Amino acid sequence: MSLLEKQWQKVWDKVTGPDLWILIGEGFLRILLIIILTSFIVRVGSKLVERIFRQRDRGPFKISQRRENTLKKLVQNTLSYVVYFTAFIMILDTLTIPIGALLAGAGVAGLAIGFGTQNLVRDIITGFFIIFEDQFSVGDYVRTASIEGIVEEIGLRTTKVMSWTGELHIIPNGNITQVTNYSIHNSIAVVDVNIPYEVDIAHAEQVIEDLVKEMPDQYPQLISMPETLGVQMLETSHVVLRVIAEVRPMEHWAMARILRKEIKARFDQFGIDIPLPRLVMYSRDNLNKG
Repeated sequence: MSLLEKQWQKVWDKVTGPDLWILIGEGFLRILLIIILTSFIVRVGSKLVERIFRQRDRGPFKISQRRENTLKKLVQNTLSYVVYFTAFIMILDTLTIPIGALLAGAGVAGLAIGFGTQNLVRDIITGFFIIFEDQFSVGDYVRTASIEGIVEEIGLRTTKVMSWTGELHIIPNGNITQVTNYSIHNSIAVVDVNIPYEVDIAHAEQVIEDLVKEMPDQYPQLISMPETLGVQMLETSHVVLRVIAEVRPMEHWAMARILRKEIKARFDQFGIDIPLPRLVMYSRDNLNKG
């Protein structure tokens, strides 16, 4: 038997022998077990995180509902990343791939591309401080980077904001340089009411004041009784009265619509008309006669 035939016979015996297939079967079962355990740990961990945050009122640390929604999703995502990365390393080890050399190569590659990922690092650092300082949370209505809407998700790299018309905006955290948060403090509903010059201003103000005294009992979103500030502006054909009302966060738009409706209905009861545009016409003949 030639040398080539002997080498081929050794390879054939190794391939068809039981040792190789037992090793492959053990590796397959180990990888399958790793995948099952990974899925189980992620699922149980997510439920455990939800349970921990659900019992926040009983624990020593009190957090708001806003911050709970933000931190809960962030912790669940971080848990998933860590578990999946660990499972990936274990699978590589099962396949006898040298993990040490792979990690060393990844470190060198990361150093090489680090200069080109400055924006990514900036996004992550900014996202960390947004969460740490509680600048805004999931569910808040904010305006930032010329975008206005409800915060759907906050990550370490990007923030997702849903506008009221349904568009989902994904903003890199590094682009968030200034944020206006409408959901933290009470809002102010501002309503300007136009009345004709023929109407007595004091009478119109008294009608509005009598109306707003009744509103706190009807609308629980009011923090205090609406207030009539008085004459805001003198226009060409009408006087502008301003009415304000302090309401719970994000209720000012709805309350402004309610105020306009109630004031209009009350004006109709007292015969106060909303002024219409006026056009004054002069006849040339009458001017010449004059």
